[in-house]
Amino acid sequence: MPFPARLATLLALSALLPACSLKRFALGSVAGSLAKSSATLTREDDPELVRETLPVVMKAMEGVLISSPDDPGLRLAACQAFALYASGFLEPDAERLAASDYEASEALRARAIALHLRARDHALHALELAHPGLGARLRTDPVAAAAELDTAEVEAAYLTGGTWGLAIALGKDRAELVADVDAVRALLRRALELDESYERGAIHEALIAIEALPEIMGGSPDKARAHYARALELSGGTRASVHVALATGVCVGAQARAEFEALLALALTVDLSADPDQRLANRLAQARARRLLARIDELFLPPLE
Repeated sequence: MPFPARLATLLALSALLPACSLKRFALGSVAGSLAKSSATLTREDDPELVRETLPVVMKAMEGVLISSPDDPGLRLAACQAFALYASGFLEPDAERLAASDYEASEALRARAIALHLRARDHALHALELAHPGLGARLRTDPVAAAAELDTAEVEAAYLTGGTWGLAIALGKDRAELVADVDAVRALLRRALELDESYERGAIHEALIAIEALPEIMGGSPDKARAHYARALELSGGTRASVHVALATGVCVGAQARAEFEALLALALTVDLSADPDQRLANRLAQARARRLLARIDELFLPPLE
C-alpha cells in the first residue's frame, strides 16, 4: 500500500480503537512510517512538492506524538521536518519580501523562528528521555550539561543545538534567544567531540552560523572560516549550503563582496546528482544563492570613490 494510503488507514484505525495493544501497534506502525518519511524527502528533486507535503507530515507526526510522546525516533524526525519547513521555505519567503513588504517579511521571520524552536523542543525531548531536566541545566551550566551526552546521542545533540542555533541566528535582535547561545555552543561542541565527521561535516557547518554571530555574542569570523574549511573537507564539496553559510554569515557583515560572490558561485557548481541524499538541500541552497546574487547591491555598500 502506498505511504499516504497506509498512513490514512492507520491514523483512522488508531483514532477508532480503544486503548489496547492493537491501538499501540497501529500507532507504532504510523510512527515508524512517519520517521522514515523525512529520509525520503531529502532525496526529492521537486522542492514545491516537498513544500506542499511537509505540513501534512508535520501535523501527522505531532498527532501520533500525543499518544506516543516518548518515541525518540519520531521526535527527531519531527525536529527535522519542522526545521526543513522553516529554513527551506519560510525563511526564503521572508527574504523575498524584505525589500517590498517589511511587515509581511517580519511576520514570516517570526514564524520561522517559532518553528525552529518547536523543532528544537522535539529533539530536546528525545535527549531528556535519558537526561531529565537537561534543558534547564543547559541554561545554567551548559558545558557540564552537554558533557552528560555520549556517542549514541550525537544526532539528537546536533539537531537540538542546530535548530536552536538557527532560531538565534534568525532572531539576533531578541535578547531572550541570544541568552541561550552558550547552550547551543556547548551542545554542538560536545557533538563535535563525540563524532567530528557526523553526516560528513554537518556539525562544523552548523557551527559556521554560531561563530558568525557578532563578537559581542561570542562569535569569531576566524573560527567560522575554520569550521567552513573543515565542513568543506569532510563533505567532499557535495553540499552547497556550506558555501552559502559562510557567505551569509561572515561576508555580509564584513562587507566582503568579492568573497561573497565567489562562495555563491561555488555553491552553484555543486552537482545535484553527486549525492542523492543531499539533492533537496542542494537545490534549496542553490536557489538561495541565486536570490542572494540578485540582491547583492542591497546587501553591500557601494565602494568609496
